[in-house]
Amino acid sequence: MENLQIALFIILFLIMALSMFLRKVPALLALPIMAFTIPLIAGIPLQVIIQNVIGEGALKLHNAYTVAMFGSMLSILMQKTKVAENFIKKGAELSGDNPWLIAVIMLILITMLFTTLGGLGAIIMVATVVLPILSSVGVGPMSVVGIFLIGLSMGGILNAGNWAVYIDVMNLSIAQIRPFALLMFGLTFLMSLVYITFQLYRDGHDLKLKKIVSVSLGIILFIAVVAIVYNTLSTPVQQAVDTALRGIGRALTYLAGFSILFLFVYSILRIFTAKNRAAGEVHWTAYFMPLIPLLLILIFSMNFIAAFIIGLIYGFTSTYRKGSLNILVRSILDGGAVVMPAVILMLGIGMLLNAIMGPGAVWDSVHPEGWPVLNMLRPLMEKIIPNSPLSYVLLFGLAAPLALYRGPLNVWGMGYGLAAVFLASGMNPAAVMGLLIAVGQVQGISDPTNTHNVWLANEMKLDVQKVLWNTIPYTWILAIIGLMFSAFMFMP
Repeated sequence: MENLQIALFIILFLIMALSMFLRKVPALLALPIMAFTIPLIAGIPLQVIIQNVIGEGALKLHNAYTVAMFGSMLSILMQKTKVAENFIKKGAELSGDNPWLIAVIMLILITMLFTTLGGLGAIIMVATVVLPILSSVGVGPMSVVGIFLIGLSMGGILNAGNWAVYIDVMNLSIAQIRPFALLMFGLTFLMSLVYITFQLYRDGHDLKLKKIVSVSLGIILFIAVVAIVYNTLSTPVQQAVDTALRGIGRALTYLAGFSILFLFVYSILRIFTAKNRAAGEVHWTAYFMPLIPLLLILIFSMNFIAAFIIGLIYGFTSTYRKGSLNILVRSILDGGAVVMPAVILMLGIGMLLNAIMGPGAVWDSVHPEGWPVLNMLRPLMEKIIPNSPLSYVLLFGLAAPLALYRGPLNVWGMGYGLAAVFLASGMNPAAVMGLLIAVGQVQGISDPTNTHNVWLANEMKLDVQKVLWNTIPYTWILAIIGLMFSAFMFMP
């Protein structure tokens, strides 16, 4: 009976994943169907499925979609006040004729930010600055989304917060994690340069390949030299450098605080002289609208929703003219409506997470044996653990797309549960870490069930499944190359 249930799990997953992949069934229907059917196959009572999987699952990502709503309100306000339009025009005037270089610079900035940032709120705030800049230099909507997702994933590779699970669960040290993370970062960066070049060519740009190759080599060499120099410094010198950087950081924090205060006071004072301003006129202070909440989140660790509300207030004061209050109200209402497709998809993602991982404490307090879906899948996973470098690369390389749609290799689905099974079966913890980081690029960049993929696609008026089709060739190859290095470093 249990073998039949496992077979049905796999068949259901493959059918629904393929249906979404081929755009035969929309994800906003496919995900709830999977969320309902998976626990039903496992023999879980209908009442539990409806109440704990579907009902509570719909609320699981409430923080993400609430933040998405407020972020959308700010985005719509920027559009209705012509700030976004003028921002794009200014960017086009200042950018010159090198969209490739600007795309790479934006990629590096996104990467740097997300080595420390995390969460949909931060993604929305960075995107409100980056998306118009990339669009202003003629980068196509699909390319814009792909560049942002790659930068986001690259930053995540070096985000120390993401290493905590490897340290806590797998008992690995930072010294064991860092070399492979840096290697994977370098491979992803090389892939990003290929992606940007090819995508801009598809967008119709006349690219100077010799210049692109020389600039690429220069950037790679600079990053390598900085990393090598820092790692070869003695511990006291490294500590001195870190102390100096912290001092600079504190100074910048004070500067940012005074700047935000000045901008707010100045924009409020201007209200009394801006009543007759032309409808299309945008004062220079308004261009800081997306930066205000970003700085509050990044530097002052403010709650995302509070930061967005302050951003909306600043947007109102810095663009004030006759009828501004009506514009603000319409932006709030329209912002919620625009992001609703993304919110509905997030409801389904939360349901699927509960279906695979279980409703948590509600179930575990009564059933200490755990969630039946995970319990059924563990024995199957134990049988397929590779015991050689070749089988490791072949198995997980071919199975890399199973990181999509909350599949068994998705760290936000069954991935960490599967990792626990591998560890319990005697697999080298470092090899498990290498597997999750390498295959994680497929999930982080291409997965249509990521809340950030959903929001970015919605913002750029794209089908999130098309983003998958666009990026999967790059991320799948990247995962296989990463697995090869992981096998060489960690497999016997």
